[in-house]
Amino acid sequence: MTTYLLAGGGTAGHVNPMLAIAQRLRRDEPSCTIHMLGTAEGLESRLVPEAGFELLTIAKVPFPRRLNRDALRFLSRWRAAVAQVRHVLVQRQVDVVIGVGGYAAAPAYAAAHRERVPFAIHEANARPGLANRLGARWTRFVGIAIPGTAIQHGTLVGMPLRPEFEHVVTSAQKREARQSFGLQPDLPTLVITGGSLGSARLNETTTAVASEFGRAGVQILHITGRGRSVSITSGSVDTGDATSNAGDATSNSVEGGYRVLEYCDRMR
Repeated sequence: MTTYLLAGGGTAGHVNPMLAIAQRLRRDEPSCTIHMLGTAEGLESRLVPEAGFELLTIAKVPFPRRLNRDALRFLSRWRAAVAQVRHVLVQRQVDVVIGVGGYAAAPAYAAAHRERVPFAIHEANARPGLANRLGARWTRFVGIAIPGTAIQHGTLVGMPLRPEFEHVVTSAQKREARQSFGLQPDLPTLVITGGSLGSARLNETTTAVASEFGRAGVQILHITGRGRSVSITSGSVDTGDATSNAGDATSNSVEGGYRVLEYCDRMR
């Protein structure tokens, strides 16, 4: 029986591929044991338990980008985080580590390297993050989702998808989904999202052209990112308080069927 440790998180862009990998492992190896590693601050703290997996947490240790107080404390905090993961590897008798990037991934790679536990990496972005670039120095097993991603040992494997994406969506389900967001059930619908943290430039562009889509008979579901608000010519549309639970943010309408959400669990 193989014991896996899946490490990563912070944003939905890391958490959802990690959950997809875990679910595929559970399906292909029913007898395997799966542990998930993240931080208490990331989206994984909610999404992983909701998916039925235990989440082990370590301290969040961002790589320093400038010389400041956090940079001076980085080395000691880094060593402590790696030590935490090494303890998990030994205590849980982990056979394989799989990382997807994010705050928990880099210490996991370093710990696996020190403990001689084999590990693999999945990079979902065209521009690899620091954690995965670091880990790729110590393993030959690096999967990429986008051709041409510049990371050492990268092999094109595609994007891990949740089982929900394997089923054909019926017209009735599409209508139900539109109605659940307060949209017209039979109108063409454009979903715009910059991910769980959002994109200021994408939000600005969307609001600038929203009325044109409305006049063309296309309604918009705009997922702006946690804590972000947008403004249009007819006024301000607020996505809700930054502390609200993801998926519970307020939604509002403007001309042509325009809905704004801070974050949507159903994206996954």
